[in-house]
Amino acid sequence: MRKRNVISLLVTFSLLLLAGCQSKQNGQSVTAVGSSALQPLIEALAEQYSAEHRGQFINVQGGGSGTGLSQIQSGAVQMGNSDLFAEEKAGIKADELVDHRVAVVGITPIINKKVGVKNLTLGQLAQIFSGEIDNWQAVGGPDQPVVLVNRAQGSGTRTTFEQWVMKSRKTKPAQEQDSTGMVRSIVANTPGAISYLAFSYVDHSVATVNLDGVAPTDANVMTNDWPIWSYEHVYTKGKPTGLTKRFLAYVLSADVQHQQVGSMGYIPVAKMTVERSVDGQITKVN
Repeated sequence: MRKRNVISLLVTFSLLLLAGCQSKQNGQSVTAVGSSALQPLIEALAEQYSAEHRGQFINVQGGGSGTGLSQIQSGAVQMGNSDLFAEEKAGIKADELVDHRVAVVGITPIINKKVGVKNLTLGQLAQIFSGEIDNWQAVGGPDQPVVLVNRAQGSGTRTTFEQWVMKSRKTKPAQEQDSTGMVRSIVANTPGAISYLAFSYVDHSVATVNLDGVAPTDANVMTNDWPIWSYEHVYTKGKPTGLTKRFLAYVLSADVQHQQVGSMGYIPVAKMTVERSVDGQITKVN
């Protein structure tokens, strides 16, 4: 009987010790989930922060803006990354979340380089994605079918694109991809393909397109001359605490914003000369 009590005490002590270790580990590790457009920036800054602060880890995962918002609302993660305002997503209780705008990202149409089209009007771009234009010849390109590649439902990048390009038009059903990298690869290797990406994902394997003579550049986003852009939000459930608070302070620090955010294809919020509200209203920033 005494032996059994000793064993029981040892098991209890071991469980308490394990729980204590896990608690300590959890206190030094937080998770951010959501927007694939924001993912490269948060991953890079998380790695850098962890290197500078030994024993403190920020786990970063994608999944799309919808996933980020639903996961932070449920309390499953400490940070929910989103290209959308929480108010724009059905079923999300925005008043329970705190918005941290960490950057701005521009979104541009990309095409297979052999298409050769340099400029489209905003109306033509909408007609292409609605299926009204289904051959590149209609916009000055080769006699070649248009191949649409879309982002998956729930993608903040897709929502932003449809909000500012499609407006009242419906997007034609087409192949959908969760992965931004896969979208770029498909467009690069598929004759006649077109899709859209955050500026930070554009490389030399694909070609970008001007809209109404305006190039997809940071400078044009800052003035809203390029209208396809969104804030990059990191949402917390209530005010952040502990490691989450420290990491967000690091991301929003002047040095990180000015030296690193811009170098990775994002725009520091402080550089914007306009502000956009959740209902799309544009106001000048003094």
